[in-house]
Amino acid sequence: MVTVYSTTWCGYCDRLKKQLDRENIAYTEVDIETDPEAAQTVMKANGGNQVVPTVIFSDGTAMTNPGVLRIKQHLAKTA
Repeated sequence: MVTVYSTTWCGYCDRLKKQLDRENIAYTEVDIETDPEAAQTVMKANGGNQVVPTVIFSDGTAMTNPGVLRIKQHLAKTA
């Protein structure tokens, strides 16, 4: 499972979600501006910064502003 932490105004977030859709990679989207716990999760993954998109995988690993290729590679290793 992939969770994409994003905001409504983030162009990088929109691009990543379109790439994930194109590659048929299922994900859950969480808006950090409407979910304080999500904002804390992102800050924890990014040294106290609210950087989006932040992707967190079911194994607990996180990537900040990754490309879809990195996500596919990670999913292939953990499948």
